[in-house]
Amino acid sequence: MTNKTREGKKNTSPFHSSHANDWCAGCGDFGILHSLEKALTRMALSPDKVAVFGGIGCSGKTPYYLASYGIHTLHGRVLPFASGAKLANPELTVIAVGGDGDGLSIGAGHLVGSGRRNVDLTYLLFDNGVYGLTKGQASPTLRFGEQTKAMPEPTMLEQANPISLALASGFSWIGRGYAYDTQHLAELIEQAIRHPGSSILTVLQPCPTYNELHDKDWYAGKDLDTGRPRLYSLQDEDYDPVIEEGASPTVREQKRLQCLGKASEWGQRIPIGVFYQDLSRPPLSDLLRRQAEGHMPAPAKQSICDKQGYSLVRLDSLFDRLSV
Repeated sequence: MTNKTREGKKNTSPFHSSHANDWCAGCGDFGILHSLEKALTRMALSPDKVAVFGGIGCSGKTPYYLASYGIHTLHGRVLPFASGAKLANPELTVIAVGGDGDGLSIGAGHLVGSGRRNVDLTYLLFDNGVYGLTKGQASPTLRFGEQTKAMPEPTMLEQANPISLALASGFSWIGRGYAYDTQHLAELIEQAIRHPGSSILTVLQPCPTYNELHDKDWYAGKDLDTGRPRLYSLQDEDYDPVIEEGASPTVREQKRLQCLGKASEWGQRIPIGVFYQDLSRPPLSDLLRRQAEGHMPAPAKQSICDKQGYSLVRLDSLFDRLSV
């Protein structure tokens, strides 16, 4: 598929879609979409081997704007759908996308379950602090006492911290990027996809329509005391997030505490990059293969009918158990 970009240049990415896009001008979603497309292209993945699952909200439309398999799921349920697809067909590269409201409010329970399972998939959490599609209500990541222009009163709820919540849930790769830094974000997405286990990448993004508190000028601001940029890369400061295979319990705990410390930084200095990577945990698919070695192929590889089209499913044993 070949399409022209706004600059008139041809976009030759196999993941580029020509579908009309109705996101607001200047939305951070565009940067995330561009970064995801760039990462998938750079990895030389085939579009028919990639499945992108979307939740509800502005971010949930992402699958429509990529030339790959796309599935638009239910509010808060994007991770169970994505997990099921990966377990059914391990050869797929599975990516879930959803907003901070979708993932940290109604979907918070599934976030915890997905982290514990350590399924080999990538979750991109779009974080703009508001419910953009439903006119700017406070999302779980808006901080206590903050009030955007769409809110009649400041929020009375404490903020949910995506990084510390992901760590407590058991995600084995945790990162944060910024939507307008597409080069760095594409690199983080690629690292998240390559990680053998559950990866979550929170993406800070301005919402130019409803969140005037954290716009691109705010993110581009500097520390008042030192003059350093507000956003800084953990890896540029020699932060090491990796727990190697065979690491001792002491090392694991040190890395977890280190991650929690960086997760709490906010305001004048905000870290982006890779916060945590645990290579000592096997993904769920490996554990399932060990437990049921030789039992059956992945569900996507199983035959469901013979050459004549007759079903191979036999329910006799089930009926025998149910008979009275």
